[in-house]
Amino acid sequence: MKINYFVLGTNDLKASTAFYNALFENTDLTLLSTTERMVFWQGNDFSFAIAKPFNQEPATNGNGTMVGISLSSNDEVKRLYNKVIELGGTCEGAPSADGPYFSAYVRDLDKNKLCFYQFSSK
Repeated sequence: MKINYFVLGTNDLKASTAFYNALFENTDLTLLSTTERMVFWQGNDFSFAIAKPFNQEPATNGNGTMVGISLSSNDEVKRLYNKVIELGGTCEGAPSADGPYFSAYVRDLDKNKLCFYQFSSK
């Protein structure tokens, strides 16, 4: 079993789209499609999307919900962490080594939690 897409809710599709477009620059995620409610980016083996909720209620971040994004290097973890902060996101844990992972935790403009990590068996 493998998760192949993830959708985060947003209350400001325009601002969130600009945030993720800038964040995904120089990654393998590319903008795939845009509608009035939803924006999709496609990676090598998964899709990421932001959307206005179907029920038309305000989008809220899930308490305990987090998206983990595996990256190729510690430098890439640091780069994307810094990019989120530059774009107005917030820190939930600066880049650091934790067991076999090098990771950083951030929140986007809608307070959705993201983890950037690189697995190392060293």
